[in-house]
Amino acid sequence: MSSIFIVLPLLALLVALLLTPCDACFRGGLDRSSCSGPFKVLITSPEVPDAAIDLLEEEYDLVRVAVPPTLADIMVKIRGVHGVLWAVNQTLNAPVLDAAGPQLKAISTMTPGTEFVDLKEVMRRKIPLGHAGNVRNKAVAELAVGLLIAAGRRFFEGRKLVDTGKWDSNSVNLLLGQDVHDSVVGFYGFGGIGQEIAKRLSGFHIGQVFYTSLSRVHKDIEQVYNAKKVGFNELLGKSDFVVITEPLKAGEKNVFNADAFNKMKNTGVLINVANGKLVNQIDLYKALSTNRIFAAGLDVFDPEPLPIASDLLKLNNTILLPHIGSASYRTSKDMATIAARNIMSGLAGEPMPSPAY
Repeated sequence: MSSIFIVLPLLALLVALLLTPCDACFRGGLDRSSCSGPFKVLITSPEVPDAAIDLLEEEYDLVRVAVPPTLADIMVKIRGVHGVLWAVNQTLNAPVLDAAGPQLKAISTMTPGTEFVDLKEVMRRKIPLGHAGNVRNKAVAELAVGLLIAAGRRFFEGRKLVDTGKWDSNSVNLLLGQDVHDSVVGFYGFGGIGQEIAKRLSGFHIGQVFYTSLSRVHKDIEQVYNAKKVGFNELLGKSDFVVITEPLKAGEKNVFNADAFNKMKNTGVLINVANGKLVNQIDLYKALSTNRIFAAGLDVFDPEPLPIASDLLKLNNTILLPHIGSASYRTSKDMATIAARNIMSGLAGEPMPSPAY
């Protein structure tokens, strides 16, 4: 009799292990045949912050790529996974989706956009896709203000003088630059990032904000930032600092070219934190090297990385950064966390917190 009391609980446990599907299958609305255990989620970069990894590890089996991540390795590791955290500058397209298989149920990038995703193909397959949303706006705005001040006040030239130890301490005209206070700041695009920049510049008591965009922002926003919508040519001609924050549109390229630079003040400073394709870098070099414009601060280029043979690297009146607008510890963590929550919601059959479509 005692042996029966021992065998029955063990038998019940065995049956439960064999027959109980994972919670994720129920939550995701998947057929049991598609999930023989916890969902698998591919992490495409070993540099994804721990905050996201910890969230996903609580519920899923994580598949990781080699260091450094390569598309070839991703194509192998993606087979049979149910979710993908896409954190590499490779294109997620039909061949990658085919390699994953039909069980793929959720994808999220760790960026605010989907520039490395074939959006039409993902939509055609009806796979939920998320992105990091606007969480990076504040970090990008802070870097833009830094570029604006550094370029206008000639930080790069100043550091070179310090390195040589040969600056004229008796000169009253040493490295004269452009003031931020009382200046006119023109924004090419005045969305979330542009407004965050304007908010920070208000502390420097700038004189006026001009902006050009497809549509006018709400009058309350204009009032807060002392902003006025103007045409592109007026923006160029009246701004002391021209800040590019507008995302690249289809078919748009080289908006800032020789013609645009010739319309800027010769004391004007160009800042680009949006997309390198918006600026003709050959024309920009000519404008800077001939002092047609005063200086430039760039965090984005075309192509990236910027070739070491680029003429821009020969200039003293430029501040050049390697596309680090969102590169702060907190922002990186927040973007990764949003991506993780997008995947969790997608696998649960629920709306993503930050959907891409």
